[in-house]
This record gives sequence, structure tokens and C-alpha cells, in this order.
Amino acid sequence: MDAPYQLDDTSQIITPALVVFQDVLEANLDQMIHVAGNASRLRPHCKTHKMPAVVRLQLERGITKHKCATFGEAEMLAQAGARDVFLAYNLVGPNVQRATAFQRKYPEVRFAVTADHQRPLDELAAAMRTAGQTINVLVDLDSGMHRTGLTIGPQAFELYRQIAETPGLQADGLHLYDGQNHQTPLDERTRAVQAAWEPATALRDELESSGLEVPRIVAGGTGSFPIYAQLADPVLELSPGTCVFHDVGYGSRFPDLDFSPAALLLTRVISRPTDDRMTLDLGYKACASDPPADQRLVFPDLPDADAVLQNEEHLVLCTKQSQRFEPGDELWAIPRHICPTSALHKQAYVVKQERLIEPWPVVARDRWLSV
Repeated sequence: MDAPYQLDDTSQIITPALVVFQDVLEANLDQMIHVAGNASRLRPHCKTHKMPAVVRLQLERGITKHKCATFGEAEMLAQAGARDVFLAYNLVGPNVQRATAFQRKYPEVRFAVTADHQRPLDELAAAMRTAGQTINVLVDLDSGMHRTGLTIGPQAFELYRQIAETPGLQADGLHLYDGQNHQTPLDERTRAVQAAWEPATALRDELESSGLEVPRIVAGGTGSFPIYAQLADPVLELSPGTCVFHDVGYGSRFPDLDFSPAALLLTRVISRPTDDRMTLDLGYKACASDPPADQRLVFPDLPDADAVLQNEEHLVLCTKQSQRFEPGDELWAIPRHICPTSALHKQAYVVKQERLIEPWPVVARDRWLSV
């Protein structure tokens, strides 16, 4: 293991455990600002960490705009001191009334949401008028991922116009997420980002020509972040998320990203059932299970390890080095997908300068806090 991952005493850590190396995390935050060119251009997504302590580190560095996907995350951001929160999620059902409750509880927060359909917009507008409130709304654009959003064109233009003209709603810009852009070659990813960005700016120009203000375009994720960062458009807000903690998935897929894993998992051997197998206390209740079963974790000190079985509380590794280990021995694992891994842990153990300093609660692992 490299020096940043050293910890002088692990005896008080209950495994499997999420461990955040604060020095690496802070280096990632500084690199994120360096790539952006200025902290004011950033609107990072909190979905990866879900922790007030990380938000405070961002605020200390001048990152004042924040993005989230749940009301739990929005409330965590507000409680941590964020004053500009964008919930990049279309509100339906009870979430419509939760928006009024959120704005009533946190009036000091500039709050915004997304929309891509008239029906929930009408419900949102009615709820806002009843509450005597106005909410900022960004039109969600489909950049080609086909998950949410409108195809860039007349329908998106018309929905934006209707938002601008509806009492209780404030047209606040465009949302352009391109999570489908996983091209490893940087030139291919760059062309894909440009193919999404150019129609979005054309729509912006058309809206402004008709007299409508478009104060922001919130664009990109971690993989496309450095490409968007090269654009000089003054309304562009960059919204990386995973690079705060980074992980094996992004590290292997996007080698051009200069970030390091800051959140690792500490695990202990609990059994050695055969000569070439060892069992860890690292089941899929402690690490994201969306990658394929044999690709969820990397063990830096055990490069030949082959994950042959994983259950809720067990992970069985096949390795020629099994005889080196006995029950109670420890290993570090780097998740392939850190975002859902964080949500599986109530707290993170935090290491600074090789010492365990304090726990950080993963507050926004819950979708509901108080509103």
C-alpha cells in the first residue's frame, strides 16, 4: 500500500468498515477545483459521500453550489451550511409537498429542482401557490442516456416557456447529465460531450432570443467533467461527484482523471476453509453489488485474489497466498463503485496523517431526514 493509506492502529475498527483517508480526500477536492479553474464553477454532486463533513470541507474551499438526488441529501446539505442546493430529480407524488416543506424549513437556501413533464409541474406549481412560495425549476434534457429528460428541441423549449409563465415556478436553467459517456479514449469522450453540449447551448440561445433568461446549464458528471471544464461558457456549472472519493471503476475507465481512492474498506479474515481459499467479513451488504460479482473489489496487497463467492456477510477469495493469512488478519479493499458502497455504512472511520481521528456519519444514506 502507498503511504497515504497507512493507519497506525486498526484495533478499534469494527469490520467491515468504510475508512476515509482525509489527506487523500482533501487532495481530490483541491484537484477538482484545479480542473474546474475556479471553485465558483463547481456544483459537485453529494451522492458519493453523503456526509456533512465533506460538505464543510468543500465550503471551506469556496464551493458554494451543490447538487443532490434525494431530499435526504438536500437536507444534509442545508444542515451542513450549503446555501445553494439543486435537487436534480423530477418531483412526483409526496415529493411535491416535501418541496414546500423543505423551503419552509430552510428559507435561507436557494433551492431548485428538475422537471421534464407538464403534469407534475402543474402539481408542483399548485402546491407552491397554496404555500405562498416559488420554486426554481431546471428543464431536464436527455443528452442520449434516455433515462430522464426531454429531447433537445421544440418540446423542451415549450416546457421552459411554460415554467417561466407559471405562477409559483421560476425558470432557472437547463440540466444536462451525460452518464452514458463512458468512452475510455479521451478524444472519443470529448466528441461525445461536444455532441451533447452544442444542441443544449443552441436551445439556450433560442430561449434567450425569445426573451427568456437561462441563468445556468448544470452539465456533466465525473467522467465528462474535465472536458466541460475546458469550456468557457459563463452559465456552465460543473457537477462531478465520484471524484471526491474516486474508485476502481472510474480509475480504470478514465485514466486521464488525476484522482486517488480516498475511501477504502477494511476487512478481516474470518476463516480459511481450504489451502487456497480465505473468507473475509466483506459481504455484499458492505460493498456495492452492481458491478459483476468478481469485479466489485480490488485488494492492493493481494493482486492474485479471485472472488469466487460472495454472500450477505461473506466474501470468499481464491489465492495462492492464502497460507499467509490467519483468522483475524486484515486487508484493505478498494471498491469498484464507491457511491452505493458509502450508503451501506452508518459511518466512516476517518484517518488523518496515519491516525484514526473521528467518525463521520453518513447522514444522507437515508432518503428521509425530517421533511
